[in-house]
Amino acid sequence: MKILVVDDDKFYRRILTDALIEKGHEIVTAENGVEATKQLFSNSVRMVITDWVMPEMDGPALCRWIRAQMFPGYTYIIMLTSRNGKSDVIEGLKSGADEFLMKPFDPVELETRIRVAERILAAEHHYMVIFALAKLAESRDPETGRHLDRIREYSRLLGNALALTSEFSGSLSRADIESIYLTSPLHDIGKVGIPDAILLKPGSLAPDEFEIMKTHTIIGGTTLGQALAQYPGAQFLKTARDIAFWHHERYDGSGYPHGLAGDDIPVSARIVALADVYDALTSKRPYKKAFSHEEARRYILDQRGRQFDPAVVDCYRQADALFSEISKRLSDAEPLTDAAPAPEAALAR
Repeated sequence: MKILVVDDDKFYRRILTDALIEKGHEIVTAENGVEATKQLFSNSVRMVITDWVMPEMDGPALCRWIRAQMFPGYTYIIMLTSRNGKSDVIEGLKSGADEFLMKPFDPVELETRIRVAERILAAEHHYMVIFALAKLAESRDPETGRHLDRIREYSRLLGNALALTSEFSGSLSRADIESIYLTSPLHDIGKVGIPDAILLKPGSLAPDEFEIMKTHTIIGGTTLGQALAQYPGAQFLKTARDIAFWHHERYDGSGYPHGLAGDDIPVSARIVALADVYDALTSKRPYKKAFSHEEARRYILDQRGRQFDPAVVDCYRQADALFSEISKRLSDAEPLTDAAPAPEAALAR
């Protein structure tokens, strides 16, 4: 694997480089974040190991820059730091780092972290096929724009924040978050089974039409469940099935298709549920205008403990500015219409 090593300390950069070369990795180096951005454009790099404190552009700033780019594949980032406070970990994860390694580093621990990253990056090839299938299904509804791209970014953001809470710190792993990120585009895969007259209807759905639309969760969940039965060891299929089946369930039990409530709803579906609603509210559709970020925020906070898991809403509250940034960066760039329905009507799809 080709790895970019970024550190302003020449001696430490050399030690790290030698340790990686010894394990068979191909290395390119940079003295700071600014130089690293140039290397990332001129080299096909999938992993970055960066120091935190550097001149010109520090580690967190470099992470944010990387996440703002549209590189063809995911770039895995390991942050080297002597900081170990909870606030530092939160800052680093919010900036986009995947892992942390304390200075001075342990070569065995470093190689272990790299092997984990390699497994995640290797799995991405499988998920590329999944994303292509999701895009094919989404192509039946040309009004959805970059919906899938935004959904997975929102879902990863929520997953990272949720993993830092005391409630989920031991149960939501980095691999779990990546699985949610990479399979969340399949949440509406069941819409391939919905008749065009309903799926592409420009106005609001009649009650009987809405009941048919709701079956997309059953179609998608059942289809992915059948694949899981054939390959029970494929964790990503379980995550994809859970999301497809239950991303329209509500925390208070009033959702569909099964009326699950609270912790009976898989955490992956609880995360994608909020991400999907935020995007539905802030995106223009033939039957509604786009809501502002502030309007969507008010709706989501109001639905804490009702439609959404309180813990997920609290994570959204902490990261809502980043939601707005993602929405703008991956915008469909379409003009707004005049009339704005109530949030509930806007979500009746």
